[in-house]
Order: sequence, then C-alpha cells, then structure tokens
Amino acid sequence: MNPISKPFFVALHELLDAEGETTLGELLDAAGEQTYGLLVLLLSLPNLVPGLNIGLAPVGGAGLIALGAQLAWGRPHPWVPRRIQAQPIHKGRIKDALARFEAQIRRFRWSGSIQRPLSHRWMGAAISWTGFLLALPVPLPFGNQLPAAILCLLGAALLEERPAWAWIGAVAMAGNTLYFALSFDLILHASLRAFHVLVK
Repeated sequence: MNPISKPFFVALHELLDAEGETTLGELLDAAGEQTYGLLVLLLSLPNLVPGLNIGLAPVGGAGLIALGAQLAWGRPHPWVPRRIQAQPIHKGRIKDALARFEAQIRRFRWSGSIQRPLSHRWMGAAISWTGFLLALPVPLPFGNQLPAAILCLLGAALLEERPAWAWIGAVAMAGNTLYFALSFDLILHASLRAFHVLVK
C-alpha cells in the first residue's frame, strides 16, 4: 500500500456527513486500497458503545476472523457479498463510535508517527486472533470493549499505515489475551451456557 494523500478519517467523515443514504459499498469504494482497515473499523466500532454491542460481538468477531484470514492469506481486496455491500449503514451510530475512537487517538498524540507499509500477514493474524477474543461470550468488565478498541487501533494502523499504532495494538492484544486467560473458567462456563442455549 502507498501512503494516502488525504487522511482517510477526513474522507470517512465527509461520507457520513453527506445527505441521503450511504451504503457499505460506497464506503468500500471510497476506501480503495484501505478496504481492510475500513472494514475492521466498521465491524469493531459498534462494540465500543455500551449497550449497543449486545449480540453484535459474536457476529462482528466472526467477520473479523474471516477478514484477518483473507488479509494474512494475501488477498488484495476482501471478498464481501454484493447483498451486504448494498446495505445502508447507520450513520449516527458509526459517527458516535468514531468520535470516541478519534478522541483517544488525539489524546495520546499518535497522529505524528511515521507512515510505513505494514506486514499484511502479521496484521491479518492479529486481527483474526483479536476478532476471536471479541466473539467470546466473556462475562468480564470491558470484555467486548477491550478487543473492540484494539481492533479499531489495528484498523486505523492499516488505514493510515502507522507502524507505531500497530505495535501498540500488538501489546494491547497480548494484555487482552492474558486478561482472558486469567479468567478462563468464567469464559468456559459462559461459552457452554451459550452453546446450550443455541442447541435448544
């Protein structure tokens, strides 16, 4: 990927502020080579909003696992069914979650880091693993918000080609994995309960 001449977050805000309906396909067309980063953000951002993420985490996590696998495999663009591309997006929810995420980026002043191409194989593996953590039915504080925030950071790193953001995301991913590992019994019991509900 080549560094983009215009920050993608600016283009994304322009699309979300435009009048009328905006479909997922239109956002993907605007993303161009940054399609992977955009999809990671779109699948992760709703999980940052308390109350909105109920029921979304397993679906978003499964999508992110598949997305990361395609990126790691070396596909230049992710495969997205046409029916899904035609779906309109909820602009208000996306804008609210995006504003929260951008506030954190500005707070830590990471926007001045150097732009440099990232390893897609490594990024894809990180996205798939964190998507798996997001999909787990974890009865822990910030159980969904933590992996969602990490995925947003990884998606932003892809969009803006910022290795520093990717490294911070990797460290946070390791911490999130440890946090879940220390609560393995709770996660296992919650997963078994969810499985029994599904098979009944």
